[in-house]
Amino acid sequence: MLGMTLPAELGGRGVDYTKACKVIEEIAGACALTARVVVETNMGAVGAILAYGTEPQKRRAAELVLAGDKPAICITEPSAGSAATDMQTTATPFGGGWRLNGIKHWITGGGISRLHLVFARVLDERGGDLGIGGFIVEADPANGRLPDGFRIVRHERTLGLCGMPEAELHFDNVFVSADQVLAPPGGFKRGFAQLMTAYNGQRIGAASVAIGIARGALARAKAYALHREQFGRPIAEFQGLQWMIADMETGVHAAQLMIADAAATRAVDGLPFPEMAAAAKAKLFASETAIRVVDEALQIFGARGYGSEEPLERMYRDVRMFTIGGGTAQVLRTQIAADALGIRTPQTRDGYARGPRSLGGEAPRSMQGMAHSDRANAASGLADAAE
Repeated sequence: MLGMTLPAELGGRGVDYTKACKVIEEIAGACALTARVVVETNMGAVGAILAYGTEPQKRRAAELVLAGDKPAICITEPSAGSAATDMQTTATPFGGGWRLNGIKHWITGGGISRLHLVFARVLDERGGDLGIGGFIVEADPANGRLPDGFRIVRHERTLGLCGMPEAELHFDNVFVSADQVLAPPGGFKRGFAQLMTAYNGQRIGAASVAIGIARGALARAKAYALHREQFGRPIAEFQGLQWMIADMETGVHAAQLMIADAAATRAVDGLPFPEMAAAAKAKLFASETAIRVVDEALQIFGARGYGSEEPLERMYRDVRMFTIGGGTAQVLRTQIAADALGIRTPQTRDGYARGPRSLGGEAPRSMQGMAHSDRANAASGLADAAE
């Protein structure tokens, strides 16, 4: 299941995102951590490399993934979370390649992953800002082999998903050769927006993990309600609990349909990843629904669900991350609104662009002439990852 979406010529199975999401959902019903590994070996960083990398880069990424590596995508910094374009990590020219300097934190898999896709602000010889690019850094932490200047500083303690390290990584003059730069068609100026579209795939993967956890919790709640007796009869016979189960079933089913709908947009009109708004809607709805469903499943179990005898308390902690990581629920709402209104919705103090197309006005000047997908990515503020 690792690398199942990789094309056959790279050793994968060529599974489409729709089927991959169902696999991820099934696994998440038992173990969210395992499901996250499957997401990251089929979407996210590896997806970006498969879409925009050179043939050697693709082959190496596939080799590592198929050998069991979970690639790490390195975007978030202490001062650049949802506002990823505020990143301060830099890449400067050096010796025919680049030197990386900066700090990344909340890096999922940091300290375990071998393949790292590091985003950095690219500077020219004079310190001029050229944009943001992706740089492939390979390490072997398990065997103590790290590039010079690459340091794994600490791991975060987390509420849930505790079996997957969230690390702070430091880059002190880490050298990256020119052939390890991930260069989409837009170059450094527009390439960051193109690279960030890989998050559309990661988001439906995350949505699948969230709703898989919810489905697992719901299955346990239904089984428990049918055999647990109070007042001389199974608690499933009480209408209050029946309505809880009905709402949980409806929410899970609706989220599954939204994820499938978003996954199906991949490859439409040549898109290498699912469409932005569809992916944002799926992740938003699935993550919030999953939290509610797991919470209600725990309620049905009562005190037994609150204790560690049942997996509900673990699932309750695990599912909470999914309205935060990979784009917060609030940022996703901003992206969805931008797409729905056809306007840019920058969150800086410069304010909002005017002239919404949906109200009869022209598109903002900065968005005129852009394809719909480009407008959507521009509207997102370019990046909102908490990963």
